[in-house]
Amino acid sequence: MVRTDLPRLQSLSPHAKPPGYGPRDIRSAYDLNGRHGHGRTVAITVAFHDPNLERDLAVYRRQFDLPRCTTASGCLRVINQRGGTTPPSGTDSGWAQESALDVDAVSAACPDCRILVVEADSDLITNLFAAVDQAAAQGAKFVSNSWGGPEFFGEFAFDSTFSNNPGVAFTFGAGDSGYGTFYPAASPYVTAVGGTSLHRAHNRRGWSESVWPGTGSGCSLYEPKPPFQHDPLCANRTMNDVSADADPATGLAVYNTFGSFGVGWQVIGGTSLSAPLVASVYALAGNPAPGTYPNSYPYARPWAFNDITTGTNDPCGGTYLCTAVKGYDGPTGIGTPHGVTGLRSWPW
Repeated sequence: MVRTDLPRLQSLSPHAKPPGYGPRDIRSAYDLNGRHGHGRTVAITVAFHDPNLERDLAVYRRQFDLPRCTTASGCLRVINQRGGTTPPSGTDSGWAQESALDVDAVSAACPDCRILVVEADSDLITNLFAAVDQAAAQGAKFVSNSWGGPEFFGEFAFDSTFSNNPGVAFTFGAGDSGYGTFYPAASPYVTAVGGTSLHRAHNRRGWSESVWPGTGSGCSLYEPKPPFQHDPLCANRTMNDVSADADPATGLAVYNTFGSFGVGWQVIGGTSLSAPLVASVYALAGNPAPGTYPNSYPYARPWAFNDITTGTNDPCGGTYLCTAVKGYDGPTGIGTPHGVTGLRSWPW
């Protein structure tokens, strides 16, 4: 989701700060300063090919004085859903914008992480799941996915992609249409990431957050409740597990030049932003323990998160499924990361 009330900026003077939050803001808000992801790779899955991705990422990282991340150095890898380097034949402006957002979000939260981009042939669900499978096959332990749709009968058939890959943190955005469940975020094997509005504040943290009204949340129509969830109003899987900034009004500065949406500097939000941010925090926390499902980690350490207690994404009777409350709630889950401890595997 892109802000359209800002001037289009093709370029900026060196070191000038574009509109939107940058890496320093994100790392300050979630207490990530001093954390390093050397040697760890965050994978992102997208559809179609973005021919400008590496060049645009270079502009983003140069503007914010981040280390270079190129294919030549091995920091950036772009592959297709079969693991090869021949890109998909199709391109799409919207998906190119998504690709730019994802790599910039990972760069903001974990500048030292390597980035693996897996481009699916199209946005058919079978191709997108092939990209997820390929990311895991490449050895990625942190896989961000900013896509999905309404739940459907038979979605269980796709859950094996996640259940067969314990020890991998799969993050999925909760959707941007307000209250309601979203798949694959509703899978009990992935980290469902909700959205907040992030603002600077005169408090000890220096930031405040509330529910972003656009975030998805709710009680799954089909998926069983995982053993680590114990909320009372949903017998099935409850979305979400955790959350991060997703409000386009408080979104991330992103650089994208491809297609009809490629205007240069933009400010972008949605749970397409919160999903790669949380995947990056997982990477900063270290590799998940073999045989575990990392979406369970936050529930063991709720004190390691910022508890979001204000805001709603729907007047669903005022219950925690759509309204922020003290402790767990649907829109923001356990809360937003306060450092990396809450996303670290056991023992710690």
